[in-house]
Formats: sequence, structure tokens, C-alpha cells
Amino acid sequence: MDLDLGMLLLRLALGLTLLVHGWNKVAGAGGIAGTTRWFEGLGLRPAWLHARLAAATELGAGTLVALGLLSGLGATAFVGLMAVAALTDHRGKGYLVFKGGNEYTVFIAATAVALAAVGPGAWSLDRVLSLRLYGVGWAVGALLGGCAAAALLLTSSYRPKAKPGEAG
Repeated sequence: MDLDLGMLLLRLALGLTLLVHGWNKVAGAGGIAGTTRWFEGLGLRPAWLHARLAAATELGAGTLVALGLLSGLGATAFVGLMAVAALTDHRGKGYLVFKGGNEYTVFIAATAVALAAVGPGAWSLDRVLSLRLYGVGWAVGALLGGCAAAALLLTSSYRPKAKPGEAG
């Protein structure tokens, strides 16, 4: 019971964090148009598509993890999202988040992989539906699958503008 309560709290913290991030991309101060401009500045092309894709993935993965549904798949999406964020918005800014670094993205991705390893706990929809989408294989799959998805997305769509003094 202690582990199940802990996993519920972990899932809610992790899932709702990403859910709020996704909601902010859609309905925050700048709305989806502001997110599109931000993604354009990051070099994600076409920005309008990536803004919507990121928001939908964050909303979906956040919901899945919070509910404890399809846990391994939700963790994979978390890793992919955090890998893209780390290699675009947080790139070259060091580790500490207060300097814009990767501290947040690494923590969220690692926590998602840990969730894929141990599972969502008894108080989850996976348990209600008798789904066992967790374990060492799911953890490795979440890490590798999320990184592969991020690599595919960045290879096909990441086109940052050269900064002054850089070869373009």
C-alpha cells in the first residue's frame, strides 16, 4: 500500500506537470500562436505543426501517466518530448535550469524511465485493465524509443538559423 500511494503521487506529479505544460502551449498567454512563434525561433519546421504536435503529445502523455494507463507508452512519449526540449530550447545552456539548462528535462525523462521500470502501482487504470506495460524491457524501450523518436523528429524538422559568426 505504501508503494501504491507513492506511485500514485509520483504519477500525478509527473503527469499533471506535463499536462499543464501542454495546456499552456494551447491556452497560455500567447496561445498556440505564441507557441508557434517560439518553435519557429527554435528552428522547428514547420513550426505550426510542431507546436500542435508538442501540445497534443504533452496533453496525451500527461493524461496517460496521471491515470496510470499505458504507462510504458506514456513514459516513452515523456522521454521523446524531453529529448527534443533538451536539444533545442535548453541546448548549450549547461545543466542548471535557472540558467536555462537541462536539469528539468533530464529529471523528467529519468523519472519517466523509472516509472516504466516499476510500473504505475495498484491504483492505476493499467491494473484495472490487467495491463503490464512496465519492467526492465519497458524502461529500456522508453529510453531508446523516446530518443529514437526525438532523433527522427529533429533530423527531419530541426533547422535553426545560424547565429552571427556561425557558418550557415
